[in-house]
Amino acid sequence: MMAKLLVTIGIVFYAVVVPILEINQTHVFNPAWEPHARLHETWQLFTNTALGAYSVWLVWIKDNLRLASLLTLFVTGGFLMAYWLREGYGGSMVLTDGSEKMILGINLGLFAYSLAIVLAALAVFLEQRKHTQG
Repeated sequence: MMAKLLVTIGIVFYAVVVPILEINQTHVFNPAWEPHARLHETWQLFTNTALGAYSVWLVWIKDNLRLASLLTLFVTGGFLMAYWLREGYGGSMVLTDGSEKMILGINLGLFAYSLAIVLAALAVFLEQRKHTQG
């Protein structure tokens, strides 16, 4: 049960929390963004939410924690790659108002998505340990 909860927390980050944080004037409805960029943002949000719903189904109905954890790695790892490569393509986590969402001095996205990967890895470890001991 603990493993399922851990991976679900990471899923909630990308499938629920991020859309809540981005369906507003700073992202989807940002007039400073090109319409094409807003389309891609909205597409990404729908895709990640759909993958999250599928992952929750995998965890709680199909008992396939490994695949759900792998999908979490793909979604959150994709963000981390974009974050690390942002200088190469002119990306930034600074909003148009000049602010940046931070937690404990770390960018919120970097913190949450790194945590999601750690939780998914821990969930897989706990699940594997349960199966080898039981």
